[in-house]
Amino acid sequence: MPVLHHPDNDRLDKVMATLTQHASWKAYTALAFGVLCIGLSAIFVKIAAVPGGVSAFYRVLFATIVLVPIWLWKGPARPAPATLRGTIIGGLFFAIDLVLWNTALLLTGAGVATLLANNAPIWVGLIAWLFLHQRVGANFWVGLFLALAGMTLIVAAGGALVSGSGLGNLLAIIASFFYALYLLTTQRVRASMDTLSFMAISMLAATAILFVTNLVMQTPLNGYSLTSYVALLALGLVSQVGGWLSINYALGQLPATQVSVTLLAQAVVTTLVAIPILGELPAPLQVVGGAMVLGGIYWVYRGRG
Repeated sequence: MPVLHHPDNDRLDKVMATLTQHASWKAYTALAFGVLCIGLSAIFVKIAAVPGGVSAFYRVLFATIVLVPIWLWKGPARPAPATLRGTIIGGLFFAIDLVLWNTALLLTGAGVATLLANNAPIWVGLIAWLFLHQRVGANFWVGLFLALAGMTLIVAAGGALVSGSGLGNLLAIIASFFYALYLLTTQRVRASMDTLSFMAISMLAATAILFVTNLVMQTPLNGYSLTSYVALLALGLVSQVGGWLSINYALGQLPATQVSVTLLAQAVVTTLVAIPILGELPAPLQVVGGAMVLGGIYWVYRGRG
């Protein structure tokens, strides 16, 4: 017996297609906004012009002030001890990453530092291969070679590794290693904790760690200009809260590999914005090296997909 086609089915299909396209449009818009927000973080750090530990502290402090009350108002479930420990350790690695990267920004170009700090996927792959005994494909090794060659060109253009932009480039690379540790540490935590809880607890932990760090290093947390405080406020609210909440929303709607590759655009955003605002024009060798790094990271992500 033939199945009769009902016109309502066509209307239902069109409605579902429209809803799907609308959801995708919202996710892509959130992702683009998130990339723009985190791409501006280096600009805010440069404008603030305060020690790296100070800008790192205020970034997570302002984020904590916004996120923790919302988290508590929602009445979160008490995390398991292992989950809580993993989140706090993740906050520690994130704090170290921020201090190193923010310090690097004061020594080298904003675009270069952002680009080098995006090498976390390379470290994640190496750590997973060396210590977790996970198999990696040919794409990873191609990407690793390209990224390392690109980093070599960028660092060579920066000069000596013990001072100036050369030291800044090296610090940015080390920062990317700690960001990789942050990603690996929190990967399993996210499986048993929602986004808001994770961000609130990790930001609270990072704030406490960075507060103690600045006290130990006797770095003053006050006495800076109004411009510095406005830039630090923007760093916490725009880059940390707005940027990462938008990206986490996109991760819930779009494939993770697609989002991860798109995040590489933050280095491009930083470089383009830094030209008119900071007057930083990358050297030709750095442009070539940057293209190689981006290509290498893309191939690493391609291997995961």
